[in-house]
Amino acid sequence: MAIALAQSGVTVHAVGRNPARLAALAARAGAAPGKFSVHRAELTRDAEIEALVADITGSGGRLDVLVHSAGRISYGKLADSPITQLDELYANNVRAPYLLTKLCLPLLTRAQGQIVFINSSSGLAASAGIGQYCATQHALKALADALRDEVNAAGIRVLSVFPGRTASALMLERFALEGRSYRPELLLQPEDIASTVLCSLSLPRTAEVTNINIRPMKKSY
Repeated sequence: MAIALAQSGVTVHAVGRNPARLAALAARAGAAPGKFSVHRAELTRDAEIEALVADITGSGGRLDVLVHSAGRISYGKLADSPITQLDELYANNVRAPYLLTKLCLPLLTRAQGQIVFINSSSGLAASAGIGQYCATQHALKALADALRDEVNAAGIRVLSVFPGRTASALMLERFALEGRSYRPELLLQPEDIASTVLCSLSLPRTAEVTNINIRPMKKSY
């Protein structure tokens, strides 16, 4: 999504924990000087979220689109999983986007911006062995739905995207845990999600896409 937005001419602030991966992302984006900046931040730390927002505010004070695409997943039945596992998932998947959105709202309101929550198919249906993660994704959907009702009047659009299985390192791990053969060419591609989001962001202001379910065309699981 960062690359798709940059290639469409948007000024991008990319956020992540790994400086090397951020630098590689900036190189792949190929954006004009000053159009793509990277910010190293751990979003489970309030002070780092506050510093990030202050940095973006100081670099121009405009924010048109906020995309939440960070998150964490873990596996295990409720009876076997420590409560700290749920705490970690909540901190990453619910609390971090909540606080980041809250701090960015003044900028987004000024620009009549848009907020995108990249959720998961687990945010719509729960299954055994992944209940803690599903609970956080359901909470993220509730957050987006309530926020939409609160900010639509200010001209802010809120979109939730619920992708099915997408080719990624995370999905490679999940297929291994399930004992399945991993065939990434049969899964959604990151570019599929990016183009879907970009299309929704580009709609005229007479329309708002609220929820998108997107699945692989061919089922390999």
